[in-house]
Amino acid sequence: MTAHATLAAHESLDLHEMLNLKTLNLAKSKLMQGLVFDQELRALMQKDVEQSRKAIADLQALYANAPFRAPVPELRPTPILN
Repeated sequence: MTAHATLAAHESLDLHEMLNLKTLNLAKSKLMQGLVFDQELRALMQKDVEQSRKAIADLQALYANAPFRAPVPELRPTPILN
């Protein structure tokens, strides 16, 4: 996508929905890590968290091309670890 391309309204709404879904999934993974005792499963969940953070950053970069904007909150889910 070029620097001057603008997303259509329906694309912007779809992108917003994807951001919401990824953010909720990230929060859920972080919260569930505190309930998991199997180290292998915990490592998989941590990998999911890291991939989700990257996906959210990528989606936020695309969000700059939306014809309308809403504030995007800082990515700071609070873990329940330790």
